[in-house]
Amino acid sequence: MPQRGANIKTQLKYREAISLYADSCLSLKEICEKTNVGFVGFCNYLSKYHRDLILIRHNLSGQENARLRGKKGQTTAAHYKYKEAIAACDSREYIEYNISQIARLFNVDCCSLAGQLRRHYPDIVPRREQERRRMGITVNLQYGARKWCKEEYAQAVKMLQTSDMTVEEAAQACNVSYSGLREHLTAYYPHIIRQRERKRTNAIGQKVKGMRNGNWGIHKPGEETVRRYEEALALYQTTSENLEEIVRRTNVSVNGFRYYLRTWHPELMVQRRGYDEGADLAQTKRYKKSTAEKYAAAIERLKATDLPTAKVAAEFGLNPETFRMYLKEHFPELTAQRGMTKTSDGKLISRRSQEKYAEALHLYQTTTETLKSITERLGLTYKSVGGFIRRNHPEAIQMHKALIASSDE
Repeated sequence: MPQRGANIKTQLKYREAISLYADSCLSLKEICEKTNVGFVGFCNYLSKYHRDLILIRHNLSGQENARLRGKKGQTTAAHYKYKEAIAACDSREYIEYNISQIARLFNVDCCSLAGQLRRHYPDIVPRREQERRRMGITVNLQYGARKWCKEEYAQAVKMLQTSDMTVEEAAQACNVSYSGLREHLTAYYPHIIRQRERKRTNAIGQKVKGMRNGNWGIHKPGEETVRRYEEALALYQTTSENLEEIVRRTNVSVNGFRYYLRTWHPELMVQRRGYDEGADLAQTKRYKKSTAEKYAAAIERLKATDLPTAKVAAEFGLNPETFRMYLKEHFPELTAQRGMTKTSDGKLISRRSQEKYAEALHLYQTTTETLKSITERLGLTYKSVGGFIRRNHPEAIQMHKALIASSDE
């Protein structure tokens, strides 16, 4: 029966889970999956309002002040079960007895007692053996790992030292016992365990594709997610259809597919935008792949010939100014190759136009002759020269007006 403090809604939510915890031997995870409640929430509710059930399950009835273990380490039940035997192992009163004899004296399993000492009290056994040798209490027993045991686990130990494999993965790769390898590491390679624990601690919150995260699992999309977006991803890679068309054809969520791309395949987004694979996605400009295909033929024409940009744009039915802006943004090297130059105020203009209209520009800004007369005499198009001067040399217009004003005076 729930204790005072939890509200009625919370009591009803966890009532079935509490009943299973009290009447069965199911683990917390199994209970949460069976009753469809959150694992963390149920643990907090259990420790706050039903500590008595926890003590009963761990055989600690009557020890209300017993300290329960945290995320890892020795269990509370094991602590109280082996407490007296472990204290005896660390006492001079029992120095003449070996570990097996002490285990029989306190009615516990000798192998389990040795395992508790190795895992949670690693300094007791070396200190105890050193004291026994000093007192002349020796036995003709071999200490440490057997030779055949070292050879059997050598390859797995090397894998765990040099890679991020789990103990189970290393055991499967080397075809050895998982539990045996785990005990071998605990007994003879504690430094490897500490090293792996530090790696795991540093990996908490790390979300890098293909690398381990805090729970030592590889950060990658789930199999169901991969299957869901497999067809959409193939279309994204092989066609120029926009995102909306792809999700409509494959019947997936546009927001979900966009998140999937940004999280797991940013390199595809970079390539689709016309950049190299190593470019940073945040530094690339978003545009449709169909836009790139629209201008592809015209760009090839520009690369192969020396025709003006406006003429090439007209040939392919494109807007000249829009085409120029696209070239400047996405193909600056082509703009430079085609002889673009900068004016004194930083504007980019065609070197061909600058050379073609240079004499007309010089005459216009140094004489009072009209621009129409200059263009007729030089055989140039009046509107083209006028547009060139207005766009790129507005100061020439001011100089020409100043000359006319001074001549009138």
